Amino acid sequence: MKRRSFVKNNFALGAASAFMASAIPQAFGASGSPDANTPGTIVHSVYFWLKKGISPSEEKEFLKFFEALRKIPGVKSLTFGKPAPTTKREVTDNSFDYNLIVTFARMEDINIYETHPEHLKAAGEFSKYWVRVQVRDTMIG
Repeated sequence: MKRRSFVKNNFALGAASAFMASAIPQAFGASGSPDANTPGTIVHSVYFWLKKGISPSEEKEFLKFFEALRKIPGVKSLTFGKPAPTTKREVTDNSFDYNLIVTFARMEDINIYETHPEHLKAAGEFSKYWVRVQVRDTMIG
């Protein structure tokens, strides 16, 4: 009796796992992350240079800015990080402190995002932590 229950439970678990695994590539692309390679996707890359001398707690507070932006309608994906420790080359600029990457399905979505009250409010609240911001937007072709 225990063997039948074990086999039955493991079969159900295996079937559920197979279903989930087949759904993930369709929802997120083959890489397991939101598909930013879809033609027409807007990739909004924002580079931040933080003020010198901010404390670790202030830097942690600054990161709440990204979480506030995540809630804005039209955001397809949002991720952020620090510069990668890549080989120093003349064409590489790792002088920034954080990079924010937000993707949007359509131009209309980024246009709403840029002027959304929550975006403007968050930028006003957290701008005290940075000295420079640089934006680069790309439309995937």
